[in-house]
Amino acid sequence: MMIMAASHELILIYTLLLAGAVSAVTTLLWRVLKWRTIPLPPSPRALPVVGHFHLLGPLIHRSFSSLSSKYGPLIYLRLGSIPCVVASTPELARELLKTNELKFSARKHTAAIDLLTYNSSFAFAPYEAYWKFIKRLSQTELLGPRTLGQFLPIRSQELRYFLGLVYDKCQTGESINLTQELLKLTNNIISQMMLSIRCSGTDSQADACRSVIREVTEIFGAFNVSDFIWFCKNMDFQGFRKKFEDIHRRYDSILENIIETREQSRKKKRKEGGLGQEEKIKDFLDMMLDVFEDPNSEMKLTRNNIKALVLDFFTAATDTTAIALEWSLAELMNHPAVLEKAKQEIKKAVGTTRLLQESDIPNLPYIQAIIKETFRLHPPIPMVSRKSIEEAVIEGYRIPAHSLLFINIWAIGRDPKVWDRPMEYEPERFLGKSESEAMDIKGHNYELLPFGSGRRGCPGISLAMLELPVTLGAMIQCFDWKACSPKGEILQKADMSERPGLTAPRAYDLICLPTPRLDVPRILYAK
Repeated sequence: MMIMAASHELILIYTLLLAGAVSAVTTLLWRVLKWRTIPLPPSPRALPVVGHFHLLGPLIHRSFSSLSSKYGPLIYLRLGSIPCVVASTPELARELLKTNELKFSARKHTAAIDLLTYNSSFAFAPYEAYWKFIKRLSQTELLGPRTLGQFLPIRSQELRYFLGLVYDKCQTGESINLTQELLKLTNNIISQMMLSIRCSGTDSQADACRSVIREVTEIFGAFNVSDFIWFCKNMDFQGFRKKFEDIHRRYDSILENIIETREQSRKKKRKEGGLGQEEKIKDFLDMMLDVFEDPNSEMKLTRNNIKALVLDFFTAATDTTAIALEWSLAELMNHPAVLEKAKQEIKKAVGTTRLLQESDIPNLPYIQAIIKETFRLHPPIPMVSRKSIEEAVIEGYRIPAHSLLFINIWAIGRDPKVWDRPMEYEPERFLGKSESEAMDIKGHNYELLPFGSGRRGCPGISLAMLELPVTLGAMIQCFDWKACSPKGEILQKADMSERPGLTAPRAYDLICLPTPRLDVPRILYAK
């Protein structure tokens, strides 16, 4: 009897287990089938293997905008074997970057990104412990208010160097390549903040870094077929692998030399009992080496982490800031009435006997409006990109897991449904509103997202918004500007075409003929 009872219990257990398994499988199949009944977003017809690559031109954001005008604000594309979604309205941007932020919290890795960032980049790291640690470190130490305040003398000094160079060109009647000089200015600022080095005009480490960083932003923005078509993964049709491997060797050599030199200096100071004494303001490298050498640090940084972080900050703070300044001045030269209003505001708020300073920024609302208007028409990074980590339903459409997401902020900035007269350059659209109605650029207003939004928004916004109004304002205060050709011929208007890449700079260098408006030497060195 006991054996029979035990047998019945086993049968009951097996029956329950089988019923549970059948129920689980049935539920899973039902969910899969239900999920599959949800349609993908509208899509053009794809070709075998390449998908929709044949529909894309060199300026990807423009191609996406053209496709969205035909198929709707949310479209589905297949780039090779990679599913992609493109969104082109503020409402979709909010839904994707705020409401479903965690579902779209990753970023796509490419072969170039993995190699050049040592697969340790903060910008491309998953939303996990390492990313959260570096984000907190950036906000409190690297780019916190105290650190930015400590580096104010460097920013002021570099601005004076730049304006002095422009004045020297005026004295000889020469034109100036503003594209190159603005890159040097922004690079010198971040180079000194990061590594305590600056461009010397000769073959310096900072010059080499600046050259490499420009190449990095270009190759990060390029569409490499090997990243998108699975069976081409180990092929190099376009020669990208050869190029980014060369960039990596040069960058690694430069950074390794800088880090080794710094480590030797720190060891020497430690032996002499000087390390820890506040002889000078710590730069970013010293801050990161402090974490690297601290056995009790919350997160153990590796040497590759440090190199990747230096690259992250260089790319974020050099190219984009210079691009925004260049577009701003080009628009002002093409719109004399706007430029005249800017001059009058600076004259009223600052005067003519001293140089505009960072403390003047709150009193220059029109200059700030000019920068916002430039961001609207010419966002330095034209698309916010993310990658989904799980399936999502957006506006009734199915977004598969591991899809690339592109928020086309370039297209949003030119959408007549979002902006009145979107193709007109009108800084006034940002003025005359109450504080609650005013549009910020911190990621809260999805019509204007030059720095992204949410947790993965750009941590360098505070630095950028100190550099941009002061540099642009000082250029307007001190000089009149005329666009000219490489041969020095005065042009009626500055060319406004773009060059492809991760960023969206002007296609051609901005060459100008400056003329002093004030006694520049006197105000540059006035105390």
